[in-house]
Amino acid sequence: MISEKMAKALNEQINKEIYSAYLYVGMAAYAASMALGGISNWFQLQAREELGHASKLMHYLNEQGKDLVLKAIAAPDQKFTSVAGLFDKTLEHEKEVTASIHNLVTLAKKEADYATEIFLQWFVTEQIEEEASVSDIIQKLEIGGKGGNAILVLDKALALRK
Repeated sequence: MISEKMAKALNEQINKEIYSAYLYVGMAAYAASMALGGISNWFQLQAREELGHASKLMHYLNEQGKDLVLKAIAAPDQKFTSVAGLFDKTLEHEKEVTASIHNLVTLAKKEADYATEIFLQWFVTEQIEEEASVSDIIQKLEIGGKGGNAILVLDKALALRK
């Protein structure tokens, strides 16, 4: 069984994962308002993925005999000015999530909580993928230009994400 300190930290991470989904829903809506359905699709799927991460953490807490403690989800900043800005903000946010996951691993190590440390390795690997995916999109925007045709090509490509 995990400690109360670890359970509290995992509950906080659940809140962060749900916040991430909330942020990405807003980004999807922004893209949709610009008739960029493919980019909106990417963010909608990203939001679902973040809810999946929260669910995985909730299930783990349950398996460990700890309660889920839900708190208010903060309203994310919805002041977007460009498609490129969406992805820049996404990468910045994913780096914050990565740091949070690393802090959880550090706590698990300090508490000699081997089960949680092993469980969290999936999230460590997932964050590598999350950051790489967004970095790839940003790089494509830098190569193709952050407006016009490059956005339309990106929109078409991101529409294919399932």
